[in-house]
Amino acid sequence: MSSKLVKGTAILTIGLFLSKALGLLYLIPLYAIVGKESVGLYQYGYIPYNIALSIAISGAPLAVSRFVARYNALGDYATGRKLMKSGMLVMALSGVLSFLALYFLAGPIAHLVIADEEQIFTVDQITSVIRWVSFALLVVPLMSIVRGFLQGYQKMEPTAVSQLIEQIVRIIAVLAGAFIVVNLMHETPEKAINFAVFAAFIGAIAGLIVLYWYWKKYKPEFDHLLATSKMPASDVSFRSMYKELFSYILPFVLVGVINPLYQFVDMITFNDAMKSIGLAKVTDTYLAMLNLLTHKFVMIPVMVATGFSMALIPVLTTYYTKNDQRGITQSLNQTYQIMMYLTTPLVIGLIVLSNEFYQLLYEKDAMGAEILANYAPVAILFGLFTVTASILQGIDHHKWIIFNALLGLLIKLSINIPLIKLFETNGAILATAIGYAIAVGLNITVISRVLHYRSKIVVRRLILIGILNIVMYFAVVGVLNVLNAFQVADGKMQSLLYILICAFVGAVVYGYLSLKTGLAQKLFGERLTRFTDKLGF
Repeated sequence: MSSKLVKGTAILTIGLFLSKALGLLYLIPLYAIVGKESVGLYQYGYIPYNIALSIAISGAPLAVSRFVARYNALGDYATGRKLMKSGMLVMALSGVLSFLALYFLAGPIAHLVIADEEQIFTVDQITSVIRWVSFALLVVPLMSIVRGFLQGYQKMEPTAVSQLIEQIVRIIAVLAGAFIVVNLMHETPEKAINFAVFAAFIGAIAGLIVLYWYWKKYKPEFDHLLATSKMPASDVSFRSMYKELFSYILPFVLVGVINPLYQFVDMITFNDAMKSIGLAKVTDTYLAMLNLLTHKFVMIPVMVATGFSMALIPVLTTYYTKNDQRGITQSLNQTYQIMMYLTTPLVIGLIVLSNEFYQLLYEKDAMGAEILANYAPVAILFGLFTVTASILQGIDHHKWIIFNALLGLLIKLSINIPLIKLFETNGAILATAIGYAIAVGLNITVISRVLHYRSKIVVRRLILIGILNIVMYFAVVGVLNVLNAFQVADGKMQSLLYILICAFVGAVVYGYLSLKTGLAQKLFGERLTRFTDKLGF
């Protein structure tokens, strides 16, 4: 793997990690400002916004970067610039149209969400919060094409920095605005939530300003490449150019937006199903716990694991192009193993310490902790879907990504309401798990057949990883039981202390067993092996 690829992957991974971490941490003060019930209103605007954000971040940038990189590799720098100029106009227009669509669809969406007069929020309140968040769509599409163009020139830093600044500015606006509205203006928490979701627009403006600064910084370099290009501009029509571009976009978009779409299914079906079994009074609160408060936790293992494993995907693409079967097998072996090795212990930690984590970030709540513990294992499926879909992208089997993802989503939609009626919140979690499991299973089947991939070593290693995690689980549970025997955590600081102690014990046990069995050395290569040899492992 080239140093440029490693650097680019590291920059994007670190930027994504920091952005997601901030996206979890800001909920702590927001929860304290607006309260348990009102924070549920935030997720009704958050999910439509997250869908739009996922489309912008996951779709157009990757597709545009692939288009620009392809023509740059041919020495044709003019075609990429042609796309950039026309694309700004196209994206500005699409931003206006998407803003108008969401703004005027806010009412119908709110009517889908509200199922009973006993619910906490009204149709007007949900309509208002969706309309306030829709303003972000005026700016986000413009950011997407600029990010994609810069990535096409291997400039990864602008994407990472702009995402981080966008998140920081948004969070400052969310918290400052909510505090001013509630504590200084003495308005209702619901009005504070309206301003909080509007902060997405403020953050997007900040991100766009950062991208403009980078554009000005790199423009002389781009102009020089254009002026000294030995390859004349290819005679690509606008129709052909955008036809090629949109053929790239759909699979990229679907991978990024599929998780918010699962959440949207819950958003429009959960309340009606809960009302039918007589739980209309608590449905808004439970849905907020599922789709916002615990979902942030569940995405942490996914982010950490996929950040490491994604670095292997470009290598796989190279082996596939060269028809190197041995290289393909080794890359897939390493990808699957690293994914499971990193994700599983984090999931177990969330399950065992669900009460402590929920109390630390929000408050002591048995239902919230139960939802977190039951939802955490689905993180493994989230991570596997992201990795397997990326492998299919790397070998140009985009149609299977679309088919498998949509099939899983359709199954989730068809079984969600019956399962919610049977198992309440756990039913929605189970429907998500079934939908993702089917999509992941189909992805792995296609990968195995196309790449002629068979590997007994992965099965053996996964069994070993499972055994190590079982040992770690009992060690952490034992330590937690000892701590609770003295005093059950009844405050945030005590919860933090219990988490740190248990996490330390779990990391020591898992790390020691991984090194003693040689698993860690085999997964992470020669440098770790040389280091562990000095320690006597």
